[in-house]
Amino acid sequence: MTDSPGEQQRWLTPGVAGVGAASFFSDAGHEMATSVLPSFVTSTLGAGAGALGAIEGVSDALIGVAKLAGGPLASEPHRRGKLASGGYLLTALATAAIGFSTALWQVAILRAVAWMSRGIRSPARDTLLVSLVPKGAYGRAAGLERAGDNAGAVVGPLMAAALVGVIGVQHIFFLALIPSLFAVASISVAAREARRALTAPGARRRVSFQVSELRAAGLVRAFVPVAAFELGNVATTLLILRATDLFQAGGWSLARATSVAILLYAGHNVTATVAALVGGRLIDRTTPRVVFGAGAVAYVAGYALFALGATSVVVVAAGFALAGIGIGAAETAESTTVAVLLPDRLRANGYGVLGLVQSFGDLGASLVAGLLWATVGPGLAFGYAAAWMAVAVVTSAVIRVRSVA
Repeated sequence: MTDSPGEQQRWLTPGVAGVGAASFFSDAGHEMATSVLPSFVTSTLGAGAGALGAIEGVSDALIGVAKLAGGPLASEPHRRGKLASGGYLLTALATAAIGFSTALWQVAILRAVAWMSRGIRSPARDTLLVSLVPKGAYGRAAGLERAGDNAGAVVGPLMAAALVGVIGVQHIFFLALIPSLFAVASISVAAREARRALTAPGARRRVSFQVSELRAAGLVRAFVPVAAFELGNVATTLLILRATDLFQAGGWSLARATSVAILLYAGHNVTATVAALVGGRLIDRTTPRVVFGAGAVAYVAGYALFALGATSVVVVAAGFALAGIGIGAAETAESTTVAVLLPDRLRANGYGVLGLVQSFGDLGASLVAGLLWATVGPGLAFGYAAAWMAVAVVTSAVIRVRSVA
């Protein structure tokens, strides 16, 4: 069954498209900056890999805390547009300002500000998006937003790779401001549409985490599979490193192995983009649980290929593609689960808790996998991650929650 043009028009409004465009432009901008950050920290500022790891680790932790804090702030409908727009703007400015840094501490502060701004804006953006679509289109709307984010992760690094030899590392940060400002303009379209949809000011909501109400709504049960998934969701940099090592073991030079691994990572993001769009449509026809489980299964298969250690480009590419399907499908399902499970007054808090689970779960996954890789070997590291994904599959099949939204 396909949607009629009228039904398509009802959910794919300029505001919904604005949210998707904001995710695309913002991710393209900060991925441009992220691509050259290692070179800037090590070559330009003379710091080591340990300093870079500390900056990125702290920033990733802060984004989770900021998402949790952003939930209560975004529970007020009239505040969401300002939070989302302000968050996108501050992320853009802080990221571009890294190019002016002359000391490592300046990079650390600006990166932390940029990532905290990303965290604060996320619940507001996601709640804003849900407020613009009917319940039957929650999956497609979430899929469009996730697809925009993943597509930006393809374009950003490719733009940086093409331009860094022409304008230099430092100027990439300044250039990243351009797509980031497009993101600010795009989210402003969505904020304006949401404001027009508000019929009356209504009573102001008290800023609160609403823990007891979230528990009563079934959020803890719903997030058990999510927590298992995120504990197996290792950083994609480990996938790139594994591919590079495997290609070198097959007799390739470091330069060739690295180049092909980065191209496969771009392919991973393309696959994630498609999986988010397809997964969103499937969610609206089935349930988020089905698509989430499929994403976790894809990760189990993908991690198994990385664990096996085959040096074939085809096998490694299949591992990247399966991981892309996994993240595109699962993240879309996670966002839709919050939208379907919770009423509007609790939804922003739900997104905040989701962000915290994602950030700290991913951090734990990468830390443990990295330790296992260093002490035992990459096979066990990816086997560990695959085991958590298998737990996510089982728990998503067993645990059922009832929508109260």
